[in-house]
Amino acid sequence: MLRRFPEPEQVGGITRIAKITIDSAQLNEYMKLLKVQMETAVHSEPGVISYIVYSDKSDTCKITIVEVYADNEAYLSHRETEHFKKYKAATKDMVKSLELSEVNPVLAIKKEGSL
Repeated sequence: MLRRFPEPEQVGGITRIAKITIDSAQLNEYMKLLKVQMETAVHSEPGVISYIVYSDKSDTCKITIVEVYADNEAYLSHRETEHFKKYKAATKDMVKSLELSEVNPVLAIKKEGSL
């Protein structure tokens, strides 16, 4: 099934991509902290829709997080929560690099009945 997405201003939600390189000695601890932050955000913030975390097959210390928020206000509100600030403070020395971007859906193709 081929689906063309509506124009970004018609969708309402926003998707942000975080590309992060983590210190290899601290990767397991980082992932634990990330999981707690994600679970807390999804369960306690109505505007946080979803997170998906991917790791690079050739370097598991490079992760990509796809974050979906109801709107920009939800994203900005999320950044001010105590759990997000706690996560940022706890992981600041674990993160070797961070690249953030906001993306718009353009085109999707998927099998009928699949995610």
